Amino acid sequence: MRPIRTAARALIVLGGKLLAIKMRDQSGVFYILPGGGQRHGETLSEGLQRECLEEIGTNVDVEELLYVREYIGKNHEFHHAHRNFHQVESVFRCSLPNPDGIGPGSEHDKKQIGVEWIPLEELDDRRFLPDVIKPFFTKDGFEPSSNYLGDVN
Repeated sequence: MRPIRTAARALIVLGGKLLAIKMRDQSGVFYILPGGGQRHGETLSEGLQRECLEEIGTNVDVEELLYVREYIGKNHEFHHAHRNFHQVESVFRCSLPNPDGIGPGSEHDKKQIGVEWIPLEELDDRRFLPDVIKPFFTKDGFEPSSNYLGDVN
């Protein structure tokens, strides 16, 4: 049995656009929030700052916790590949001290092909995971229905 993985992600909205990691798998392009797994000995905030440097090439200011979600792989569309994967993910509102500093980063996820600002009005037309959070975006930002979203993708 594999341990439960903890992770942190950054939700960054600036000028009506969401900063997302552009990924590609066998089904095509999809998008996720920047961030990733927490390492032993680092706080969620420290891990998120490290992950953002690796994926988007710039520092972030970690602000309030927006929501927590679980992802139990066997219960979702990627169940064949993720049947033994369980992650608890904390999503923080973040801001960019240097919005022009976004770049390739030092260490990408294996499926990462870029970084993109997605206009919020186009989010419904994109394959964005977790899909369940799309309705929580407003014209100005993000308002989740709860601080705990449960096991969702």
